[in-house]
Amino acid sequence: MKQTLPVPPEVVQQVAEYFSLLSEPMRLRLLHLLRDGEKCVQELVEATHTSQANVSKHLKVMWQAGILSRRSEGTSAYYRVEDEMIFELCSRVCDRLASRLEQQARNFRILNRKN
Repeated sequence: MKQTLPVPPEVVQQVAEYFSLLSEPMRLRLLHLLRDGEKCVQELVEATHTSQANVSKHLKVMWQAGILSRRSEGTSAYYRVEDEMIFELCSRVCDRLASRLEQQARNFRILNRKN
């Protein structure tokens, strides 16, 4: 039997913090918008129909975590996804959720036929 080594608390904390980045719907929306490439803050504000302060706050959190990179051009700030693995992670979660929903739909159809 394979023995599992204990995970240091610091590592568990870092993993939890990484996943917490994705627990905010606005951050997921911003990542989706940045999937096609770099965008300036104003473009993201217009696409999300929210305030610049809100968009900037979420971009800053993801930038500090190393998920996004940032560059300035004049008075504009441009962001792009630095850690492309984030899209693979999101795709895996979406696939899992879709599978669960499909199974629930099958179960509802079976239940409906019995009534």
